[in-house]
Amino acid sequence: LKKLYQLNLGMNRLATLPREFGQLQQLELLDLSYNNLHEGGLPAEFFSLVALRALYLGDNDFERLPAAFQNFRNLLVLSVRDNDLVELPPELGHCSGIRELHIQGNRLLLLPPEFAQLQLGSPDTVLRMGDNPWVEHIADQLALGVSHVMHYLATDAYRVQYSQLMSGSSLKYPPKASKAKKISRKTS
Repeated sequence: LKKLYQLNLGMNRLATLPREFGQLQQLELLDLSYNNLHEGGLPAEFFSLVALRALYLGDNDFERLPAAFQNFRNLLVLSVRDNDLVELPPELGHCSGIRELHIQGNRLLLLPPEFAQLQLGSPDTVLRMGDNPWVEHIADQLALGVSHVMHYLATDAYRVQYSQLMSGSSLKYPPKASKAKKISRKTS
């Protein structure tokens, strides 16, 4: 198993991963979509999988991603769509190789300014960010296109707004959506 480079464990109702996952050092593609994973279900050893190039965590139960995601510097594709994410770690901006990012279908209001480092506004990249309750300024930029969002994240004006909103208690996240109909919840 130590030479395994692709692993699909989607649709298995997994809530936690074993510590031994960290031994899969050659792993480049990991699909954990349609499970019941959450931030507490990822052991520290998981973040030693530095060869990962594609990580699919869609349709799980994450509200936040650990800052240790910055260890995945070789990532080209990250999918965290359709979770319960309310924020993304600024450290994810250090994964500057990401060319495809799926964050749609969460409860995100803001993106950290560090996301501007991802350079996801060009035609050869993919950024899916719809179906989130964005604050007005991000929603306005998104209406103009993803490249406008990425440019806006790099501005001093956005850094100030982000800092003010994150330091206050005025952010109102929508309630979690019911996941009763989620594929990984259904019994056979």
